[in-house]
Formats: sequence, C-alpha cells, structure tokens
Amino acid sequence: MIKKKIALLLSLTVLAASVLTACGGNDAAPEQPAAEKPATEQQDQQAEINKSDYFITVATGPTSGLYYPIGGAFSSVFQNKLGYKSSAQSTGASVENIGLISNKDAELAIVMSDAVAQAYDAFGAFEGKEPATDLRAIMGLYPNYVQLVTTKETGITKFEDLKGKRVGIGAPNSGVELNARMMYEAHGMTYEDSKVDYLNYGEAIDQMKNGLVDAVFVTSGIPNATVMELGTTADIVLVPIEGDGLNNLTEKYPFFVPDVIPADAYGTDGDINTVTVRNIMLVSKDLPDEVVYDLTKGIFENIEDIKASHATAAKHISLENSHLGVDIPFHPGAVKYYEEQGITK
Repeated sequence: MIKKKIALLLSLTVLAASVLTACGGNDAAPEQPAAEKPATEQQDQQAEINKSDYFITVATGPTSGLYYPIGGAFSSVFQNKLGYKSSAQSTGASVENIGLISNKDAELAIVMSDAVAQAYDAFGAFEGKEPATDLRAIMGLYPNYVQLVTTKETGITKFEDLKGKRVGIGAPNSGVELNARMMYEAHGMTYEDSKVDYLNYGEAIDQMKNGLVDAVFVTSGIPNATVMELGTTADIVLVPIEGDGLNNLTEKYPFFVPDVIPADAYGTDGDINTVTVRNIMLVSKDLPDEVVYDLTKGIFENIEDIKASHATAAKHISLENSHLGVDIPFHPGAVKYYEEQGITK
C-alpha cells in the first residue's frame, strides 16, 4: 500500500513538472522594447520641434514710448533665449493691439488695463461692439502714469485751464486718448472745450516745442524720454489730477489708482498728484497651453533681461506683480506656471 502511494506521488510530481514546463516553455523570453527616454527629455525635444512652428509677434506702441523697448525685450528673450522666431511690432498701442490679438495678427500685446476693461465689457471706446470675452492675459506689467504735460509759458496750472487751449490727446482710440477722454468727463468737460489734436504724444510734444500745442496727455511709465527731452528746451509743468476730478474719475473707473509723480522724475518743484493705470500683457487664446506655459516660464527665468529694457518702469515687472491690474482670465498655459509657483487667482 505504501509503495502504491509513493508511486502515485511520483506520478503526480512528474505530471506537475510537465505542466509547468508546458506553461513556461523553453522558448527565449520575448524581446523587451527599447527603454523610453525620460518624460522631461521627451518634452524638451517636443518643445524644440514645436518652437520652429511659431512666430511670436509682440505688439507694442509708438517707438517714442516705453511699450516699444519693453516689448522688444520680451521678443528678444523669446528668440534669443527660448528659441522661437519673434519680433516686436510698433503700433498705435492699446486699442490697436487689442484688435491685433482678436484678429490673430499678434501673439502677444502690451495694453493698458482700462482699454482691456472697455473691450471685455464693450463700453467706452468699444461701445456697440461685441464684448471681447476671448481676451486672455499672460501677466501684469508695470503702472502707467497719467501725465498732463505743459510748460510755464502757457500759464496752465490746473485741468480746467485746458478750456480754449490746444491739447494733444493721443492717437485716435489709443490708450492715451481713452485716458484723456475719461479725464475730460471726470472734470465735467468734453473735447469741445479745447482745440484737440489726435496726435501721439511724441508728435504732440514736438508740436509743443514749435508753439503749436499748449498741453499734451502722456500716459506711460516715468520718466518718459520724450518728456525729459522737452525739459531740455522748456520749463516743464505737470498738471495735477486731484480734487473732485480725481474723485469722479476713480469712482466711475476704479482701474485708475491715485498715485504721485515724484519731483525727481522730471525735476519739478514738488510731487504731482495723478493716477496710474496698470499695463498688462495679452496673449492669444489660440496659442497652445504648452507654448504659453513655456513663454511664461521663460519670461520669469530671464526677468533681468526684461528689467534691463527700462531702468524705472520695467523694475515693476516681476512674478510678485504678475497679477496686479489683471481683471480678465489668464491663459491656461500661464495658469499652470503660476500654480507651480504657488500663485493662484
């Protein structure tokens, strides 16, 4: 009986071994696929391939203003540091730039937040148009100071003195001109109270040198090179924005923020009360998320190159200030970068 049990166990052992051999087989192990490259390396290669497919046009402003050199610095970073093809385009500034973004004629554009607010909600200069709710931001930039510039010989010392005077109000529908329009409104005046010229401020200040213009609206960072140049041939006077006019302005248009132009900006007798409007950088909503992420990351990794474009205005451009004055949605690609930096809106 014991012998039978032993024989049975031996038979079962042989059978099990046969089954295992049949399942495992003696064939060589299947050839393994080549090891994939790390995800980050794949992404870098993919980004490098994609970059040649994009030309990044940065819409700026007149060559006499700050938008142009600052926008040029962004374009230089995109081309020389990130590997995209890029150029800075001189334009009529904010309103034109919004049109360029909306019409897919530019990938990025510098604009003033007041113009963006009007376009997004279709009021003011954009009254009667479709709300531009497709506008997207990549970052906030720096404050623009509203500077109402004249000279001592005109006798203009307060806003109401513009009545009957020849005033350069900016190119039609430019950010400067939109500011001028709202300033007149806040002071209970209209363009009909003055002899207005729709000139960009570089042209208007040239006319002032020739005695053809009495006052000029300049909305830009400080100090503005064109205004400084005027100071080499005339005694500059900056007309303050204050009192009831200031209160009316900020109550109706809260994107205006009270501020001062320090005396040392232009060598005036004292600080001048005024308002600022934040500049922001728009980005085309049609750019892929990964491209906008790459641009955003590249901007802040090369932020010193951007700041070098203007010693005073561009110093405000930073990760910490990236959301100031931005009241429209950010592009998802930019949101991804900011979230990685712990910044949420």
